[in-house]
Amino acid sequence: MADKKQQLVLSIIDFLNQSIDDGTVKQDDKEGLEVAIQCIGEAFGVDPSDDKQRQRLDIKPAKLQTIFDVFLKTRDKVVSSPASTSTPSAPSAETKAKAEKHKQTGNTHMTVKKYDEAIDAYTKAIALDSVNPVYYSNRAAAYASKGDHASAILDSEKAIEVDPKFVKAYSRLGHAQYTLGDYKAAAAAFKKGIELDPTNANLKSGLQNATDRIPSEDDDDDGPPPLVPEGDIPSDTRAGLGAGAGGLGGMANMFGNMGGMGGAGGMPDLAGLMNNPMMMQMAQQMMANGGMERLMSNPNVANMMNRMQSGGATPSMEELMADPELRNLASQFGGGR
Repeated sequence: MADKKQQLVLSIIDFLNQSIDDGTVKQDDKEGLEVAIQCIGEAFGVDPSDDKQRQRLDIKPAKLQTIFDVFLKTRDKVVSSPASTSTPSAPSAETKAKAEKHKQTGNTHMTVKKYDEAIDAYTKAIALDSVNPVYYSNRAAAYASKGDHASAILDSEKAIEVDPKFVKAYSRLGHAQYTLGDYKAAAAAFKKGIELDPTNANLKSGLQNATDRIPSEDDDDDGPPPLVPEGDIPSDTRAGLGAGAGGLGGMANMFGNMGGMGGAGGMPDLAGLMNNPMMMQMAQQMMANGGMERLMSNPNVANMMNRMQSGGATPSMEELMADPELRNLASQFGGGR
């Protein structure tokens, strides 16, 4: 299962658990929600108590709520600010001077950590001169300083929209996206900034940090491990594989150990098959090199299977080995090449 889906599921589980802990959910509903959380986790293979899995899937310091806030603000911005084909007119020199004064006021508030006042001052500057990317970038810094990284992203993107070559906006954008856990987007922002300013150490450091946090393709599920590691096959079983002509004696020995497929013993029970390491090793090899497909397409095998399903007798070892392909398979998997 893709990591992104499991990341979302873990974020949902964390949000629901937080809602239980902070009292958002009524006490009467707590037990039902806990059951739902358990079912959600089991359905998507997510265990919030698994530290190793949590380390791989956690999006901290971002939370589901902050990501949702980004969506809401972006949607509201699109709805309230429909695209316009007209280019804003350049402000007069007098208007620019007033805007600069508001910017300086904002900078002063930033030095004493009065972030709300700084945001208000930068907003006034933007109202007077909406084509200056510095004002959006500075307001993004103020939003980020107070922990509103969703708004910081919006202002950084606006600064880039106004001036795509304004390098500092890419740094602001990358920092906000990194803090919200969107490491791929952060890396893309830092990389774009580096393209404009290849010597910028801050952008290079940000790109390295973001890249280090991006899950690699190797983190995905590569399939189940080998059923029987080479070192786990009993030595006496290994010897049986090579015994006899072309490995046939080993195969007969294996069937005998499983329950007597070589004659009157009947078919081995399923548990015996699944627990026999030699059988599991053979099954793995057959699936890996196409032997299983060839075996199932063999008409003699099909006839034997139909006969057994119809209540007929189990094929003897002599009957099995009379088929050239089965004999060849026995030779291959028995070690008598």
